[in-house]
Amino acid sequence: MEQYVIKGGNPLVGEVEIGGSKNAALPILAAALMTDETVYIENMPDVFDTNVLLKAIESIGVIVKRTGRHSVMINAGNINSVIITDENIKKIRAAYYPTGAMLGKYKEAQVPLPGGCDIGCRAIDQHIKGFKALGADVVIEHGLIKTKAERLVGTHIYMDCVSVGATINVMMAAALAEGTTIIENAAKEPHVVDLANFLNSMGANIKGAGTDVIRIKGVVKLPGTEYTIIPDQIEAGTFMFAAAVTKGDVTVKNVIPKHLESITAKLMEIGCEIEESDDCMRVVASKRLKPTHVKTLPYPGFPTDMQPQIAVALAMAQGTSIVTESIFENRFKYVDELTKMGANIKVEGNTAIITGVSHYTNANIQAPDLRAGAALVTAALTADGFSVVDEIRFIERGYEDFHLKLQNLGAQIERVSSEKEIQKFKLRIG
Repeated sequence: MEQYVIKGGNPLVGEVEIGGSKNAALPILAAALMTDETVYIENMPDVFDTNVLLKAIESIGVIVKRTGRHSVMINAGNINSVIITDENIKKIRAAYYPTGAMLGKYKEAQVPLPGGCDIGCRAIDQHIKGFKALGADVVIEHGLIKTKAERLVGTHIYMDCVSVGATINVMMAAALAEGTTIIENAAKEPHVVDLANFLNSMGANIKGAGTDVIRIKGVVKLPGTEYTIIPDQIEAGTFMFAAAVTKGDVTVKNVIPKHLESITAKLMEIGCEIEESDDCMRVVASKRLKPTHVKTLPYPGFPTDMQPQIAVALAMAQGTSIVTESIFENRFKYVDELTKMGANIKVEGNTAIITGVSHYTNANIQAPDLRAGAALVTAALTADGFSVVDEIRFIERGYEDFHLKLQNLGAQIERVSSEKEIQKFKLRIG
């Protein structure tokens, strides 16, 4: 079993290059199925989730050619099935994205229900509502979402709650529907906008992405395109909070500062210095952090994917902080692990009351999910002594070369697969 072994105590210092957005790459890879022509995608992160989705679409006859570690050529001109049965796709949240893409193009799709991290219910009721409104029949059978339509016709859809996945899926299906579709109460996340831009680069007619009303005028077919995925705001935010936790000085490069505004606002509130340039953000943390209150909200609010990272920082702040989770009900599963390291956190329902401690202590801990796993690594980076992080497969779902990027910032961390390798690391580091 792969693990990270970490010796804490080094502030992170230097520059780190941020990769392409995992949350944008997954729907864009699915949307590449919507044309018979070749699509070239750049700045794709080389992580577990993207690789699983590429293998899944290959299994139905899509030609996938990796033209570089972060670039791929996709041609879906000869799909032999609209049924995805690849077992691995069940492990990722993005499992449902090919549904909207294939329903739009072929008027039929059978795709496994989503998996991924166990951070709470991933309801698909708004996806179903949207597909039905466009004219599709939808049933859930044998762990599959089965959709089929004689034709898709544009309509007016009001989302009962803000749903990134449903906004994305309905937008893809509507791009090839007859007439105009209006999605109200749409998600505004940067990866929703990136998908709309990708589809528009293929000839779709989508306006309003990034606002709560998206208008989609259906087209008959989509040609190929070349497209570069946006930088990953969550990877950037993770390194920015890692700088705060370790009292470091880190510049994250290849970012869009606008996408990081809620994150930088909280970093400044807790006492960090922020320097912003066109595509870089520098975070300097020279003093003990201050407490604050934060509530996760849909974009442009504070991201739920950054909640564990800010909690790790606040658990070392001087005073009491409150973190409220409004998106996923199981997002505090990491608290027990952080408590092993000396944190003082009390969870009541969807709220964590955090009383800051002066430092973390080393411990053997386990990553419960993707973002919490990364956050626990940042805690171990500042803890006394050696820590071991298990279940790093969760972290590698969404962070490319995480330990290598941390090493380049001065962290003492290594990826190991045996007790012998852990001992060798400890002897070498001393």
